[in-house]
Amino acid sequence: MNNCEHLPDTKIAGVDEVGRGCLFGPVVAAAVVLSPQAGEQLLRLGVTDSKCLSPVRRESLVEPIQRLATDYALGLATIHDIDRLNILHASLLAMTRALRRLDPPPDLCLVDGNQPIQNLGLPQQTVVQGDRIHTEIAAASILAKVWRDRLIVRLDRRYPGYHLARNKGYGSAAHRLALQTLGPTPQHRRSFKGCGSV
Repeated sequence: MNNCEHLPDTKIAGVDEVGRGCLFGPVVAAAVVLSPQAGEQLLRLGVTDSKCLSPVRRESLVEPIQRLATDYALGLATIHDIDRLNILHASLLAMTRALRRLDPPPDLCLVDGNQPIQNLGLPQQTVVQGDRIHTEIAAASILAKVWRDRLIVRLDRRYPGYHLARNKGYGSAAHRLALQTLGPTPQHRRSFKGCGSV
């Protein structure tokens, strides 16, 4: 993994989203801007693709990312956005919302994946597996994952019976069985197979 090559005073943001494959809850994106020095510090602390880290490790990295980042922001797409737009466009919307909360706007956005963000109005570069290549994107993946997981754990208390604190909204066997027996909640994605029709 590396930091993006920085020109002096160039503000580069990494953006990533989590929750695309879930049956429940929003898609959450984070955007993170790092100085080269902050990127090196976070690399030494173990910042990498959030999927490669344990929940405890991810939680432990949130504070240093937030402290060392030049700027960071979160954005989300609701289940209504997901069912209205489809999951790909909702994911891009969440990333747009995160990036537009950065102030001042970045000079370049490194977007995880191969889909450019339409109508972003900022220079961007897509990076396949970017959360394993650029520290900015990896840090964003951690912030988005931890924030979303905390939200789903809170929603588990509101919607008991779906084992959300364990499955984080993904389609585990217990979650799918609960959908069959209890039906969908207002936070289930009705456009997704197994969640009921829109």
